[in-house]
Amino acid sequence: MTTTHTTKLIETIEHKAQEIAEQWYKNVKINPKTPIFHKMPQNDAIELALKFYSNYRKLFDTDKPFEEAHAIFSKYATTCYEMHIPLPQAIYSIILMRRHMWLFAEYQAVFETAVEQRHALESQSRMILMFDYAEYVVILTYDDLIRNEVEGQFKTMKIKSPFFVLWPGGVKEKGK
Repeated sequence: MTTTHTTKLIETIEHKAQEIAEQWYKNVKINPKTPIFHKMPQNDAIELALKFYSNYRKLFDTDKPFEEAHAIFSKYATTCYEMHIPLPQAIYSIILMRRHMWLFAEYQAVFETAVEQRHALESQSRMILMFDYAEYVVILTYDDLIRNEVEGQFKTMKIKSPFFVLWPGGVKEKGK
């Protein structure tokens, strides 16, 4: 549920999403941990961050934060997977998204008074939880996408997939 102090952060992110996404892009473009972004067209990369920043309020305005995070970040993961972004770089780009949100809020002095700063810490706890969910959902989605791709390749080669035995929790296992 959104509280007054959280609203200030959310509104800042919504109104400055493009600016925050551009700062994030400048970082991933040169960061040695995200080489896939170095040659990626700027608009494609920024769109990834904008989709997150524009959905940020949804993560706070829900009674079911994991379900909302799952909806948002499974789409993010699928997009990253389709863009051939390696999983570690997809995760690190999320970490950088979080960092740039807070750096921007801090730089803009969004939380000026001691009370606002205390409330910011409370918002940060909620945000950390949301990003924990995000990372888990991205990993889970990549796992399913990779498994489905490999199982599809096994089918084309007319080989029975060993994943239901070798990869517990897989698609075949879920159906049991």
